[in-house]
Amino acid sequence: MPDTLQLGLPGLESPTPTDRLMFLLYPDRRTAERIALEAARLKRASGLAGPLLQTDRLHITLHHLGDYAGLPNDIVSKGRFAGDAVEAGAFEVVFDRAASFANRSGNNPFTLQGGEGIQPLIAFQKALGEKMAGAALRPDRSFTPHITLLYDRQVLPEQAITPIRWTVSRFALVQSKLGRTQHIVLREWDLG
Repeated sequence: MPDTLQLGLPGLESPTPTDRLMFLLYPDRRTAERIALEAARLKRASGLAGPLLQTDRLHITLHHLGDYAGLPNDIVSKGRFAGDAVEAGAFEVVFDRAASFANRSGNNPFTLQGGEGIQPLIAFQKALGEKMAGAALRPDRSFTPHITLLYDRQVLPEQAITPIRWTVSRFALVQSKLGRTQHIVLREWDLG
């Protein structure tokens, strides 16, 4: 399979992407439940109307590897190679605020974000990006660590929350079935 979707010839349609590949961090189950409770509280307190994301889908996106029509085995292999090359220990992350991103008309992500408590996460994302580059993959250069809680028409300013912290001990290469709210973990790595 090709590395990326190719532009179609004149008169021919490009295949519609069905799959997205990403490196993600999932919080442990207990932390995901705490995040879901905080999301519900924030939704009620702020009068947001959008549905909450499912607890098992709460995550931090580290890098996008692209959108594809089908699962590109060559990109998956390169992603596995990059993940295998990572040498990092577990680290703590702290999210201590909530805010909207005003980047989608009528469908704005409402997210958890952090300050100093996300510096180890930023360092890990950069280290993984270096391994991706070594595996001939293009890492994301810009990274705004966040956990999306829901999407809503409203745009809310930053507000402090009771800090949510956990020790990140694993990361994953994930296939997302576009439009189907389904994540498939293709490979997972323990840290430390």
